[in-house]
Amino acid sequence: MLLSMSEMSPVVERFVKSRDGLALYCALRGTQHHEAGPSVLCLPGLTRNSRDFAQLAEWLAGSRQVLTPDLRGRGRSDYDPQFMNYQPAKYADDVLVVLEQLAVKRVVVIGTSLGGLIAMLLAALRPGMLAGVVLNDIGPEIDPAGAMRIARYVGQLPPVTNWDEAAAQARQINSTALPDFGPDDWMRFARCTYRDDGHGRPVLDMDPMIGAALLAGAGATPDLWPLYGALASIPTLLIRGETSDILSDATLAKMLERKADLEVLRVPGRGHAPTLDEPVCRAAIAAFLQRVGAAEKGR
Repeated sequence: MLLSMSEMSPVVERFVKSRDGLALYCALRGTQHHEAGPSVLCLPGLTRNSRDFAQLAEWLAGSRQVLTPDLRGRGRSDYDPQFMNYQPAKYADDVLVVLEQLAVKRVVVIGTSLGGLIAMLLAALRPGMLAGVVLNDIGPEIDPAGAMRIARYVGQLPPVTNWDEAAAQARQINSTALPDFGPDDWMRFARCTYRDDGHGRPVLDMDPMIGAALLAGAGATPDLWPLYGALASIPTLLIRGETSDILSDATLAKMLERKADLEVLRVPGRGHAPTLDEPVCRAAIAAFLQRVGAAEKGR
């Protein structure tokens, strides 16, 4: 559901410095206070940015603080002149810096794809900081078919000259994952994924060198299962698109074997990845946050 301007909560925009001097952007909505429970931290996918979570953040901000940062090389955060720094360990450290600078002590992480991998890293690095995790269509094994699909287009898309072309390009890449989207949906999608270059032309809102880092295997981790193991004592909700080519049924089965209390939501009519604006996702996230909040009050 789209919110009217009168319903939207104020957005506080902050920039903090990474340990290597880059400016990192983060938007804050809602209020951090004890009764509201932990803050919610939303982490986007490989080529995406904080605007992916705008509607979800507005919806959640009525009862808690929500943080939506741009990872380095995306959105309003600085691009990194050393492209091999575009890797999960660096992103996780950046997130810790943001949380430290904004004095946020405890969070529920909602991570889409790469954002979910970062969540697992945070669980390994600072388990006491995480009250809960929502993994959106990601696990400790990535289906090779999906990985190859992504590698074929990241940083390699041809330029577009107007917003209609941007929406068409977004549809070309993502229509299998979002088959019920119409023209207005694709334009909203494009507005989240592209930015105006200052001359009226849309450009992807990410450093194209992220593609080079991906092809070069920046930060490649051969075995992610130990990171998943760090979630053993952390409440976790896994959301999977029913036709996902990133999170396979076999990997999901293994995840359930290793974490019996893993909550799972399968989203019909979605591939990689659900937008989290789907009603079934909203309902599952709300219920999960309520359970986490109740558990936090008992700590």
